[in-house]
Amino acid sequence: MKPVVGTLAIIGFGLIGSSVARAVRRSNAARRIVACDASAAARRTIRRLGLADRIVSNPADAATGADVVIVCTPMSAFARIARAVGPRLKPGAILTDAGSVKRAAIDHLAPYVPAHAHLVPAHPIAGTENSGPESGFADLFKGRWCIVTPMPRTPKPAVATVEALWRRMGSHVTRMTPQHHDRVLAIVSHVPHLIAYTIVNTASDLESTLRAEVIRYSASGFRDFTRVAASHPIMWRDIFLANKDAVLEMLGRLYEDIALMQKAIRHDEGATLQRLFTKARRIRRSVVAQKQD
Repeated sequence: MKPVVGTLAIIGFGLIGSSVARAVRRSNAARRIVACDASAAARRTIRRLGLADRIVSNPADAATGADVVIVCTPMSAFARIARAVGPRLKPGAILTDAGSVKRAAIDHLAPYVPAHAHLVPAHPIAGTENSGPESGFADLFKGRWCIVTPMPRTPKPAVATVEALWRRMGSHVTRMTPQHHDRVLAIVSHVPHLIAYTIVNTASDLESTLRAEVIRYSASGFRDFTRVAASHPIMWRDIFLANKDAVLEMLGRLYEDIALMQKAIRHDEGATLQRLFTKARRIRRSVVAQKQD
């Protein structure tokens, strides 16, 4: 198949960036891949794995001559990267990202995009708890959703290019406003990660004997529920701070629902518990049916 873009520059080679490189390579979505990472160890790994045609340490060098630049770093680095990349974007070039909070991504990136280039924010809803260039794999985005949150005046061809790139990597693509995206992701991704981090820390604060037994006997419930607590701490620090309004809103709703469960347990309200569990089971089965489990 014909490549979607000529030169694709990927800045940040953790799980997402390295998976983009692999998926693009396999699907021939770009003629040339430029890899950029600040870590010398990461650059050596990228070279050893053959993930790119050119490897640099400076985002400005990566952006020079690129048709599409995708930022795959933690969000706290977005503004610094955009400041370096902006002056090097050629006419018609597209700056996009894979950040989990779109309003913040726009706030950090948009001020540095020149008038002759285009910003097309995007977010692939895919990931694992692993990080680093060796953790990526080409199928990470296959059958998963990528949400694109285009700016109102962005030319349609630029948006279409980013959407085509993600489709070529195997994603289903949809569009949302940045604000709606952030509220949706707060409940489907951000709050679950926060709960996982919290319950692991709760377990770690138990008295030593009980804590040791919790770890030793962690069967599927605790093990599977807390898997995402192994995710990159800097990335998730940035996400919670960037999307704090939506996260706090959803946490408030969660507190109310937990209080309802607590009351039902305290007062032996078995019918209430069964009704709530049945409802949750039905929703979980719909997630499986849509192959998003």
